[in-house]
Amino acid sequence: MKVDLVFEGGGVKGIAFVGAVCCLEDNNYKIGRCAGTSAGAVVAALLAVGYTGRELKDIMLNTDYSKYLSKKSKARLPLIDSFCSINEKLRRLYSLVAKKGLYSNDMVEEILTTLLQKKGKLKFKDVYKNGESNLKIIASDITKRDMLILPEGLKYYGIDPLEFEIAKAVKMSTAIPFCFEPVKLKHKNGVNYIVDGGLVSNFPIWIFDVKGIPRWPTFGFDLVSDEKSYTAMGKKDLVSFSLDTIGTMINRKEYIYVNDKDAVRSIKIPTLGVKSTDFNIEKEKVLKLYNQGYKSTENFLKAWNFNDYLRKFRT
Repeated sequence: MKVDLVFEGGGVKGIAFVGAVCCLEDNNYKIGRCAGTSAGAVVAALLAVGYTGRELKDIMLNTDYSKYLSKKSKARLPLIDSFCSINEKLRRLYSLVAKKGLYSNDMVEEILTTLLQKKGKLKFKDVYKNGESNLKIIASDITKRDMLILPEGLKYYGIDPLEFEIAKAVKMSTAIPFCFEPVKLKHKNGVNYIVDGGLVSNFPIWIFDVKGIPRWPTFGFDLVSDEKSYTAMGKKDLVSFSLDTIGTMINRKEYIYVNDKDAVRSIKIPTLGVKSTDFNIEKEKVLKLYNQGYKSTENFLKAWNFNDYLRKFRT
């Protein structure tokens, strides 16, 4: 059966999505359109250009996630580089104040561009079919204080959606506020600042819905976290408070506030206490997240029946 997939945001925890995709393929599901926010946008983009679950597993196991926070990506302060004892703190402060983020998000764009080139699909025009993009990515325009759905939303900025680079769109969606620098979207009327899509819709399971009866289902992948907040661990400083505030906005479970038809098609995946920004994650935990994604999807499929879903929620 064909199925559309929607992936929630969740940073490093998104590793679990790869196990979920492999399980679907093992159960003869054919993946159609894909959408995602933040880490979910990465997986959605790779699937949309033709990567299989097994290929994603190979990429996942050979990725050094600490590269995303490498010193190379931090803003530089040449005037104080010689003062080693204070250099790191000053550089971080400079990055946060001047660049609006502790780290550059360039590494995400660079790595994804390399992967997309291997499939020969770099722009949204390469994933268009029947006049519609098979890939949709959610980002947040903090200048307009609104959601940005890529690629279609780009037309409101006077930008051709077909010619926009997929890797740039993913970079926008993964720009966690204050952790990564926002992406500057330049257009004829000025510049807009774009950040993590989780601020406006971390779980856009509604994005492929149609009026009437759908021809095939949409599955959403929801990361269920049991991690403790920084303030719950007794950390009451300003940075910890700010991180918890951001985490609350990004990780809120928006499907709770909508109809049961969304919850019943959502595959809930425990994330084993892994935090979104655990970029130093060990390979052992990477495999555990993968297995959680596979097992959770396998259990979901045992109870799922598309005809029952249609009868209860769409007729």
